[in-house]
Amino acid sequence: MGQSLVQNYIHIIFSTKYRQPLIHAPVEEELHAYLGGICNRLECQSIKVGGYTDHIHILCKLSQKIALMKLLEEVKSHSSKWIKTKGEDYRNFYWQNGYGAFSVNPSQVDRVIAYIENQHKHHSKKTFQEEYVEFLMKYKVAYDERYVWD
Repeated sequence: MGQSLVQNYIHIIFSTKYRQPLIHAPVEEELHAYLGGICNRLECQSIKVGGYTDHIHILCKLSQKIALMKLLEEVKSHSSKWIKTKGEDYRNFYWQNGYGAFSVNPSQVDRVIAYIENQHKHHSKKTFQEEYVEFLMKYKVAYDERYVWD
C-alpha cells in the first residue's frame, strides 16, 4: 500500500493550573478560536473547541504528522503566552501539567460536539473533577488521584 490514510478523532481535555476559574467572556470565545487555530496550523483539523471557566475540551483529527504529546505542548504553550497578553487578570495564567486524550468513534463525533457545546449547562450540575473522573472510568484509564490534579 503506497498511501498512508489516517482518521483519528481525539477528544482532549485539560484544565487551568489548580483549576482556577479564569476563562470568562470576552476572552473565552477568542481563546477557543485561538486553540482551534493552533490545531489547524499543525494540520490537526479542529472540529469543536469549548469548555468552562476552569478547563478546555478540544475535538480534532490528529494529524499523522505530529505526535499527540507535541500537539498538546504546542497548544498549551502558545495559548498560555497569548492569553497573558489579554490583560493584567491573566498575568499568572497557566495550564495544568497533564491532560486527558480520548479516541472518538467517527459515529460519535456529533455527540461529542454537542457535549462540548453544552459545557456551561453541564457544569451547573457537575464539577470539572467529577466530569474528568467519569471520562477516566468510561475509558478504563488507570490513574492515581494523588497525581491527577496537580
